[in-house]
Formats: sequence, structure tokens, C-alpha cells
Amino acid sequence: MSNYQIETKCVQGGYTPGNGEPRQIPIIQSTTFRYETSEDMGKLFDLEASGYFYSRLQNPTCDRVAAKICELEGGSAAMLTSSGQAANFYAVFNIANCGDHVVSSSTIYGGTFNLFAVTMKKMGIEFTFVSPDCSEEELAAAFRPNTKAVFGETIANPALTVLDIEKFAKAAHAHGVPLIIDNTFATPVNCRPFEWGTDIVTHSTTKYMDGHGAAVGGCIVDSGKFDWMAHSEKFPGLCTPDDSYHGIVYAEKFGKEGAFIYKATAQLMRDFGSTPAPQSAFLLNLGLESLHVRMERHCANALAVARFLEAHEKITWVTYAGLESSPYYAIAQKYMPKGTCGVVSFGVKGGRKAAEKFMKHLKLAAIETHVADARTCCLHPASATHRQMNDEELIAAGVSGDLVRLSCGLENADDLIADLAQALAQV
Repeated sequence: MSNYQIETKCVQGGYTPGNGEPRQIPIIQSTTFRYETSEDMGKLFDLEASGYFYSRLQNPTCDRVAAKICELEGGSAAMLTSSGQAANFYAVFNIANCGDHVVSSSTIYGGTFNLFAVTMKKMGIEFTFVSPDCSEEELAAAFRPNTKAVFGETIANPALTVLDIEKFAKAAHAHGVPLIIDNTFATPVNCRPFEWGTDIVTHSTTKYMDGHGAAVGGCIVDSGKFDWMAHSEKFPGLCTPDDSYHGIVYAEKFGKEGAFIYKATAQLMRDFGSTPAPQSAFLLNLGLESLHVRMERHCANALAVARFLEAHEKITWVTYAGLESSPYYAIAQKYMPKGTCGVVSFGVKGGRKAAEKFMKHLKLAAIETHVADARTCCLHPASATHRQMNDEELIAAGVSGDLVRLSCGLENADDLIADLAQALAQV
């Protein structure tokens, strides 16, 4: 559906039923698949034929939904994972191994920071965290000879900094490595990172793509543009024989358009099995069908709320890139002219205790670890998603003690503002 607009792809991408076939994507709720001969199945295990043999690696329902997201992002290949965290892990671990190094923006989601700085560090992969606002010189200084990737978020959660994608892509490519961008908050409706030089995109589909708090999931999309063989010494996993598949070289057999996702599926999904259930993929597809409609409302509500908060005497600061006063307004207009996201971060006058008291009095907005839902919810990140960080790490991540993250849902904007006003009146 390459000739269609993104709204049409949201509704009909990824799956076109044939004559007499189901209009909706079928749920293939099966762990295994039957073949007539051992030779037929052997071709699958040798990656000589396409098909399915065990749902821990691939499932038709999941692949059709992944194909839709691939179309939305304008990529060459994609795969679903069981969570956004799994997607980010696979995306990095697919090319970085023990003894390697990765450059990452410091303002990434707290769970991803912990994955990188703690868990993957135990696996022997080192990360250097840089400010998303760093200069080109500071960014270049973070690279090492063993750097294998650069990672960032289009819109950081919950700091809401906006990444200069072209700057980070330029630095990554100058050092012969890909740029990986988590595009969860912007979604491909509002930002298409591949058009600005990104090589790999990840998503927590649990958020706006699902949109209804129904199913946890993730996705990885490959642009198909990074030339792995041109930097073969950096990426032996893609450019040298894989003994577990009879010496196949992914970059040679599947080219730059398919090598990354084939390897992630054949190796990582085979060994870790972080695959979503077909039912979860089905629910995700239902959410994707209305993504373009919902994102417009999320952004409109967030902008109205941000303007209200910016003018309120009990609010010390507001971060939302859609506000003209935001330091990220210009760059957001460049990368996301149709809108950013539905999440607003702000500080309540009186600090941490005042923020907690304010949240207790909210009626429409529920306190949840979730975000980017049809229903408005809020969180105090320093006490929840980022509580594993020390004060220095919190500052680097752009998370202050008074920060409240408000995810504006699809309710009436006037009702949301009224709820905020009555809660602030009691602080």
C-alpha cells in the first residue's frame, strides 16, 4: 500500500483478504504448524523457505500486524515482540555483544535506562549517556572504536525532550553505526524517523498504538537502508557465518533490507522467545485502525491542558513541545508538524509533597504506571518508573522530584481542565 496515505494504511495496511477470506485479521491461535514431509520443515529450519513451524519464533497473526506497522513507518521489515522493553533489548543486542559499546540519549524512559545501565552492563555491554541537547562535538566525543549503535527517543518519557534526529543520525553514520530510535510517543502518524536518517525504529505498542490498555507489546522496524556489509568488521553477527544455521551470512542472504529482522527472529526470538500472543496482536491491530484519529485528539487535549497549566499560579513549570514557549518548539515543528503527543510534564509549586497531594485529589485522571491511553492517567515518575535512579541520574534523565507526568486521554478537554483546577485548588 505504498501509494496510500498513512490514514489508509492504519485502517487497511498489513493484510488484504482474498476472495471469501475473513475481513478481519485471523487469530491463528496455534503453537505449531503441520507439514507433509521432514524435508519441507527442514527448509524452514535452514532459512531456505518462508513459513511457520513454531509460534515462539513467528506466527501469521503477529506477522500481519508487524507488516502494518512496517508500512506505517516506511520500513523494509518488522517484527512484533512481547513488550516495548523486549523490542529495545532485541534491537540493541542484535548488533552489540559482550565487549561492545553503545551511545544513548540520557533522557530515555527509566525502564530502558535500567535495562541499559544495569542489566545489559552485566552482559558486558557498556553505555555512554549523553544529553539530547549536546553539541555535535560532545556527541562525537562519546564514541569509541567498539561503539555499535546510537539510541534515543523521538520524544523522551517523561522528560519530553525532543531529539534532533538528523544530528544523531549524522554522528552515528560518521562512525559507521546505525541510529536506533524509540518512536513510541510520537508514533508514525506524527513522526517518521526513517525520513530523517534513522536506521532502526522501536515501539512500545502498549501505548498509543494499542491505545486502550488492552495488551502489552512491542515492535522493531528496519529501514532497510543501513549497509551492514560496508561495515562488516563492526557487525560480525550479520556479516559472518552463523554456525547455528549451517553457516548462513544474514547480510549476504537477505541483503540490507532483511538481514537485521531475519537475524533478530532466527537467533534472538528463537533463544529468548519474547513473542506476543496472537490474541494480543489482534487487539493491537484494532488499536492501529484508529491511531490516526486518536493521535489528533490526544495532541489537541494535551495542548489545551498545557496552556492552562502554563498560566496557573500553582504550577512552576510546564514541558510540552507544542507550546510556543518550549525550547523544543522549533525542532518539534521540524520533525512533528502535525503534533507531538498527548503527554504533558509539569511541576507543582511546593515540590514533591505538593505534587503527591495534587495527584490524590484528581478524579478523572487515574494514578497509573501506564501512559498514552484513551483514558487520562498520571504518574509521579521519581516515585515509580524512575525510583531506581539516584539524584544525579534523575537530573540527567530530566526527572525532578516535583515532576508530574499527565497523559491526556480522549475525554473532553474542558472536563480535564476542570479536574486539574479542582485538584490544584486543594494544594
